[in-house]
Amino acid sequence: MKTIIAITMLLFSVNSAFAQTAKRVKHFNVEKSTLAIDGYDPVSYFTSNKAVKGKSNIVAVYDGITYRFASEQNRAAFKANPAKYEPQFGGWCAYAMGDNGEKVSINPETFKIVNGKLYLFYNKFFNNTLKDWNENENELKQKAEKNWTKFN
Repeated sequence: MKTIIAITMLLFSVNSAFAQTAKRVKHFNVEKSTLAIDGYDPVSYFTSNKAVKGKSNIVAVYDGITYRFASEQNRAAFKANPAKYEPQFGGWCAYAMGDNGEKVSINPETFKIVNGKLYLFYNKFFNNTLKDWNENENELKQKAEKNWTKFN
């Protein structure tokens, strides 16, 4: 009887973890794969203050999301503290999340780091939302954080 209960508990916890990972992948900006930030290295934003394409042979998967890195050193830093380097709002445009709670794609080269957090922005067709974000950052950030909770 104890064995049956233990197996049931194990299956429940595995199923629950799988469901959480699937939900996370569903809400992340990964389009038709599980590749985050269009293959850009999340650590380089912090260490180089610029967007750097990751290499296809240097990857790490964190909770179902795949990240590429420009170097082994960056991958090691990410593995040591993934939450530090992951983009806010699942990698969706921070401005759109704050302005209207929508998931809008981003340009990985348009970003801002605020209080150690990475924010990404839409920047196409003469519309750089980082400029709009900068005009009202505090209010938009608070609204974005509130809006993002409905996806989690």
